[in-house]
Amino acid sequence: MARQKLKEIVINRDWCKGCAICVKLCPKQVLELDSKGTATVVRPEDCIVCMLCELRCPDLAITVLKSQEGENGKED
Repeated sequence: MARQKLKEIVINRDWCKGCAICVKLCPKQVLELDSKGTATVVRPEDCIVCMLCELRCPDLAITVLKSQEGENGKED
């Protein structure tokens, strides 16, 4: 069975208003607010691709790009 693997988390910093919903919902603390009060990715290697940040962002500022990892451990 293929497993989802993170490619990249893209945050549109012009759209992010710094509500911190994504930061609070992330089960692995991948996101934090920076000194300007906008979301930023600080630990992408810990992301489990749960998609909560993208799904709950009220400003649609977050896009989670993913790839599929096959049974052999290689990307499909």
